[in-house]
This record gives sequence, C-alpha cells and structure tokens, in this order.
Amino acid sequence: MSSLPVLAIVVPCYNEEAILQTSVNVLSEVLSSLVSEKLVHPGSFICLVDDGSKDATWDVIHSLVLTHSHVKAIKLSANFGHQNALLAGLFQCAPLAGCFLTLDADLQDDVSVIPSMLKKYSEGYQIVYGVRKKRASDSWMKRTTARMFYKLMQVLGVRLVPDHADFRLISKTVLLSLQRFQEVNLFLRGIFPLMGFRHCEVYYERAERIGGESKYSWKKMFSLAFDGVSSFSVKPLRMVTLTGVIVFFLSLLASCYALWGYFTGRTLPGWLSIVVPFYLLGGLQILCLG
Repeated sequence: MSSLPVLAIVVPCYNEEAILQTSVNVLSEVLSSLVSEKLVHPGSFICLVDDGSKDATWDVIHSLVLTHSHVKAIKLSANFGHQNALLAGLFQCAPLAGCFLTLDADLQDDVSVIPSMLKKYSEGYQIVYGVRKKRASDSWMKRTTARMFYKLMQVLGVRLVPDHADFRLISKTVLLSLQRFQEVNLFLRGIFPLMGFRHCEVYYERAERIGGESKYSWKKMFSLAFDGVSSFSVKPLRMVTLTGVIVFFLSLLASCYALWGYFTGRTLPGWLSIVVPFYLLGGLQILCLG
C-alpha cells in the first residue's frame, strides 16, 4: 500500500459556483475508483483553488471541504489568472503528494482516461499529457485561431504539444524542477516540454461543459498566446533586430544620396533632408531594442 503514489488533483476555480458540486462529485467517484483499483494511495485528494471568484464559489468550496475529507482548498487573495492558480495549487500540494493531476472545473477533459494516465506514470513516464483527438466541441473561430497559434509557434521554434491544454499528470520530480523556474508571464504549456523529462500522450474526446460558461475570454486567450510567443522564442527579437538593420542602412544610403546631391549641385526633394534623419535615428533605435 505504501508503494502506491498519493495523487493530488488540482482544480483551478473562477466563478464556478454553478458546477462545482457536480465536478467534485464526479472527481470523488473517480478517486474512489482509482483507490479501489490500487492505482493510487487512499490518502489521495482533490485540491480546489479559488482564483479570486466574485460569486459564491468559495462558499461552495468551504462546504465541500467540511463534508468531504478528501477535499482541500486554497483561496487566492485576488484573481491572478488560470496559470497562476494552477501553479499555486501545485506548489501548495508539493509536500503532500507524489504525483499531480491538473484539470479544469468544467470537466470538459475526459476523466475516464485518468487511469490510463496513471498507468503510464507507473511505467516511468514523468509527464503524461492529455491531448484532444479533435476540437469538435469548439466553435469554428476557436478551432481556426488555435490552428493558427500552433502553426505560429512551430514557425517560431517553440516546442508545444498540439491540442494539449492543462490536462496533465506530472511526477514530484517534475514539480520540484518546476519550482526552480522564475517565469513571470506563465505559460505552462510551453514550460513542461522544455524540461526534458520522459513524457507521453493520452488521447481523449473533449466534451461539452457540464454547466456554466467558459471564463476564458478572447482577451485572456490572446494574452496567454502572447505570453507563449514572447516567453519562449527569440525569433521575434531577431526580427526586430533585422528590421532595425534594414531601416538603418536604407536611411544611411538615402543620407549618402542626399549628400551627393548637395555637393554635385543637384536639386533634391526638400522633404528628403527632413525625413532621412528621422528614419536613420528610428532604425538605430529599433536596432538597439532588438
């Protein structure tokens, strides 16, 4: 029994009062089944992280903690965002468990594949990614922008697992390594593939939300994508540097042309002597920024 890993299921919650009771009931059944199958230790638990919810989410969580011995909770002082809530839950659970599963409260991620993920973990895989087989439950716009994002990240040389969000199982070794990262703009989907641990994928069909509405607005998704692009690739900076070099040297050539015209007595457009210095200095500034 002692050789079985203690599993911590970390669930970030933001304004999820409508579905939290159902989510915990489902996860409790899954946890009970995992214990019965001797895949995890009986001391395994669910950790709910309230990310500064504005509704009655914390009241529901508090009630669940009082009525379920296997449910723990963390309340953040403000809304720090989905990625930070995940990280806070993982770090707080680090001393209490041996492996850690993260998933969203809406249960769109298929909990029936959790046993398969644990079996992969028992085979020696340090990270097990839950990957969607297809995105049928997403809107056309979301599917299109997701494809564009993954294509862009591929062009920029960023290693990502396509169609993987934050449904993953990690070992304690991975979590302890994660604690050494000092990232400010968190993009966990980009950090884990960089860590180099043995990993595999488990595929599943993504379901509709069990209730409520998605809390990931287009603004939040764009912000997350921007963090991914800016934090994990130097290519945007190199593009800025190249732009600065091109603008600077073209302006330098234009300056030489203007000087040539001045000394040879040729008439040049009056705007040239005004515009060229601006472009010259602008190109130099862009070059320095890059």
